[in-house]
This record gives sequence, C-alpha cells and structure tokens, in this order.
Amino acid sequence: MARTDVGVLLTGVGKRYDIVAAFAQHATVVAADPNPLAPAQYAAHHRCAVPRFDDPAYVPALRGLCEQHNVGAVVPLTDLDIEVLAHARTVGQLPAFVPDPEIARGTFDKYEAHLMLQRLGLPSPPTVLPGEPVSSYPVMVKPRQGSGARSIHRAADRRAAEFFVDYVNEPTMVQRLMDGPEFSIDCLSDLRGRCLNAIPRTMIESRGGESIKGTVIADAELIALGQRVVQALGVRGPCTVQVFRDREIGLAITDVNTRFGGAFPAPMYAALPGRTYPELIVRMARGEEIEPHVGDFRAGISFTRYFWQLELDEHMTPTGRDIVRPPGPPAPR
Repeated sequence: MARTDVGVLLTGVGKRYDIVAAFAQHATVVAADPNPLAPAQYAAHHRCAVPRFDDPAYVPALRGLCEQHNVGAVVPLTDLDIEVLAHARTVGQLPAFVPDPEIARGTFDKYEAHLMLQRLGLPSPPTVLPGEPVSSYPVMVKPRQGSGARSIHRAADRRAAEFFVDYVNEPTMVQRLMDGPEFSIDCLSDLRGRCLNAIPRTMIESRGGESIKGTVIADAELIALGQRVVQALGVRGPCTVQVFRDREIGLAITDVNTRFGGAFPAPMYAALPGRTYPELIVRMARGEEIEPHVGDFRAGISFTRYFWQLELDEHMTPTGRDIVRPPGPPAPR
C-alpha cells in the first residue's frame, strides 16, 4: 500500500542547494552533513549534523533520522558514503537508493570500474596501471579514486606519464586520451534495477569536474548506452555515466557515478511534468511502481549554472537578508 506522507533523507548535501530544494517541493526533506556550514542543508525542512561516513555511529545516526521523520528514501549526494549505505541497505538498516556494495565499491575505483565495464561488454577506453605497457600516447594520468577533476594530467609521452604518476600522491591509472566530444547521461533506475529514463547532455563547459553549461540532446546511441550501463550494473536510484565519442574507437565510458551528477538542472528541465527525478524518487519511496519511459524527455533544453550565498546569524540561522535579490527570468512574450 502506498504511503501518502514520506520523508527523504539526503546525505552529504554540501553545496547541492539545487537538489535539496527540488526534493523539498515534493516531500519532507532531511539534510544530513557533518559540516554546519554546508549551504544546501538550509533548503531542507530539517537539517542535522551527523558523524563522518567512516564513523561507526554514522549509520545508526541516519537510521534514527529515518525513524524520526518517516523516511522512505535515503539518497547520497556524494561518492564518499555510497558503499556504506549499500551495506546498510543490504541488511535492511536503511532504505537507500544505491547499488549493491560490490558495484558501489567498483565504481568508486576508476580502474576497477574499467575492468567491470569490460567484463560486462561495455565500452571503456584502453586503461592500464602504472608500469604496464601503454599502446599509444597521449594519455591521461588519473587518480583511481579521484573526484572533481582532481590531479588529472595529460601526458604526451612515456616520460611525462612516468613523471605525473610519481607526482600525484595517490594510486593512479593511465588511460587513453579520448579525442572527441564529451557527454554525460543522467539516468534513474527503480529499486529493481530497471532504467526509468536516460537523458544525455553535452559538456559545453565544466569547472572543477562539474558541468556548468550544457544542452540536453536526443541522441539514441547515448540513450541506449546509458540504459545498458545502469541495467548491467543493477543501479538503484540516480546514476551519471560520462562518455566520450572518440574519433577512432567511438563511444567509451570514462566514469560511472551512482549518484546525481553535477549538472542536476539538465534532467530537471528536460523531464516531462510529473517525471522529474526527485518526483519519481518520492513516488517510489511511497511504494509506487513507476513504468520505464526511457527517451521520453524534452531535448534542446540548455542550462547555465551560477553561485549564490546565504547570510547566517549568530545561531547559524538564515537571516533572509541578501546582498541583492535576483530579478528572475524575463516574463514570456
């Protein structure tokens, strides 16, 4: 039986004010973050400081919030706690919208993700560990567990690759430099691992690993690839698949993030009424069955992102005062 009143717990909310605000339109939202200055928590109905994800008290704290606020969905907004939530979901502690633990662990390590994609027959660029032979240059030297485009370096030859492997102070891998346009595919799956939708977008401009400008496109090949990826991995909830279309080898997947992507506004704007990803997650949290509608969205929608800020008083409460109030979009003609 469907639940009419349900809460959503968002973890590691950080600065993702857009995601928290979108969920808050459809359900009671609880924002959990260990940082009292995480701005996105102020878009939620309830904000709560919790232990770090690697603290044994983390899952019990989340479970207490779920019981207190009738939470039907726990959705991570960062990579860090996905595996922890996956284990908690497996043993029935949390209603987390995350994949199985081995998938969460594999996708967090980019080299393991490459091997996993290969085993599943999914396209991934030629990738090796440091010291293994490289088929061609140039390459990208990347941290295996990097995020936000941190410490990624282009190497034109073997000498440069060896330098950057030594320079980056964490485990790395060496991957073919993809020569072609980059895309992201924003996907959502139900709790049975069925892909509900896959919405591709271009990468016009990115900053710190996050797309800040892009356009939603109706590319049948990308839509089909996104669906294949999330269903092969058994994803539950949101997932962002990053892809290049190389001039020689065609499509190849460079990253799979089992969470919302940085360009969250793109699938929000492109979704048809009643089918935004937050709405669908809330409906699933209530126990509703959602029918897949892969490829059913509005293409041609573009987005451009910007920063804003909040003033907090001495009690860490928003004052409602702002430097200047944005006028908002112009009225339709």
